[in-house]
Amino acid sequence: MDMSNLKKNSSTISRELKWLADIIDARFRLYFNHECEYESVFDISPPSIEGDDSVYARCIKALKWDFAERFIVVLALSPHVLPAVLDVFFTKNVVYDRVYTEFGGLKGAKHSGFIPTCETAVFLLGGRNMEDRLSVMKLFEQDQPLFNYNILKFNRDNVDEPMLSNALNISREYLNYLTNGEKYKPDFSTNFPAKLITTPLDWEDLVLDKNILQEVFELKAWIKHKKTLMETWGLKKLIKPGYRALFHGPPGTGKTLTATLLGKSTELDVYRIDLSQLVSKYIGETEKNLANIFDQAENKNWILFFDEADALFGKRSVTSDAKDRYANQEIAYLLQRIEDYPGVIILATNLKANIDSAFSRRFQSIIYFPLPNVEQRLALWENAFLDKCKLGPDVDLLEIATEHEISGGAIINVLRSSSLSTLSRGEDTVNLQDILKGIRKEYRKEGKTI
Repeated sequence: MDMSNLKKNSSTISRELKWLADIIDARFRLYFNHECEYESVFDISPPSIEGDDSVYARCIKALKWDFAERFIVVLALSPHVLPAVLDVFFTKNVVYDRVYTEFGGLKGAKHSGFIPTCETAVFLLGGRNMEDRLSVMKLFEQDQPLFNYNILKFNRDNVDEPMLSNALNISREYLNYLTNGEKYKPDFSTNFPAKLITTPLDWEDLVLDKNILQEVFELKAWIKHKKTLMETWGLKKLIKPGYRALFHGPPGTGKTLTATLLGKSTELDVYRIDLSQLVSKYIGETEKNLANIFDQAENKNWILFFDEADALFGKRSVTSDAKDRYANQEIAYLLQRIEDYPGVIILATNLKANIDSAFSRRFQSIIYFPLPNVEQRLALWENAFLDKCKLGPDVDLLEIATEHEISGGAIINVLRSSSLSTLSRGEDTVNLQDILKGIRKEYRKEGKTI
C-alpha cells in the first residue's frame, strides 16, 4: 500500500466529511425551522481541491463531479469511514414514535449504524423543495455517471419498492480507490464469476505459425491504435468501439496464453469467464451473473476472455418450453452486452462447429489454433526442458516431437509429470521412460494409446 496516497486521501476525506456534517446540520435546522446561518444547503461550499493531488481529489476533477454528485459520493462513503456522522438520523418522530420516513435509511444485519438510502440523499439536498428533490432523483437513474462508472450501485431487483428505498452503496472498487488509492481488482466469487489471469511468459514463449501470429498482432494493433482510428480518423461514426474475436482449436494450443499475453503487452487486465461454469440451472441467474461482470468491466478497458463459449453459444434448438425461451433470452442478452462493450472480448472454444453460425458473423476476427507441427513441437519441447532440468542421454527431443502429435499444454503436463517421477526416485535427470510415461498419460486423457 502506498502510504503517501493513504495520507493524502485521509486529509481530503476528512474535509469532505466535515462538509457532509455541515450539510446534515443545516438541513435539520432548515427542515425543523430552527435557527440556521444558511438559507439553502447549496450555500455551503464544498472544500477546495485546488492544489490537492490526492487520488480522491484527482477523481473529483477527472470525473467532473458537481455539487450533488460529490455530496452523494461522500454520503455513500461515510458508513465505511465515519458512521457516527449519520447517528442524527436515529432521531424519532415523537408523534408516531418511529424514525422519520423522509430520512430514508436502513439498518444492516450486522452494522449498528445508519445506512443511507437514495431517499436520505434526496432529503438532505432537496428537503421539501420538490424541484430540488426531482433534480437529485435524476442522479439515481441507470444512465447517470455515478452508475455508469460503477461508483455507486444498488439492487434494482426490488421493483415493488420505491426506487429511493435502495441503499446508497459505494462500489468495492471505488471504496478501495478513494480510501487507500489502490485500484480494486475483484476476486472470483459467486457474485463475480470471473478470474484475473496473468502469465510470467512472453511472446517468444508462444509457439504459433507466423500467419496466426500476424492475426493476433492485428488484434494487438487495434488495442494500441483504437483511439486514433475512432477519434482522429473519425471511424466511430461507422463502427462500434469494441473488438470481438473468436479463438478456436484443440485444448492446449495457446488460446488462453495468447489472450493473457495480449493483456500483458498492452497493460490491460484480462478476466477469464468460464461459461460452462457460469451458465446456471436456475432461470434468470445466468443473465444476472453476466450483468455483474459487464457492469464492473465497463469503462475499465478490461479484456474479457470467455472460455468454453459453446456452453452458451452452441447451436440452438427449437424453442419448446420456458427453459428454452429463457436460454435464448440469456443468449440475446449476452450478445447485446458483447456488442455494446467498448473493449476487447475474446470467445474461445475447442470446436468452431459448435458455435452457431449466426454468432460467427459478429466477430471481427476468427483465429484457428491448430495442433503444432513437428518444428513447433520441437520448439515447445526445448522451451519446456531447456535449462530447467537435466535430460538423460537416451532422450532425443526431435524424435519425440516427430513421433508424438500433442499440444503445447500437453507438453507442459509431461514436463510436470516426468519431473515428479525423476524427483520421486531421488534423481535429477529425466530419462526417456519418464517422458514416455507422461505422454501415455496425456494420450489416455483423449482415449488414445501408444
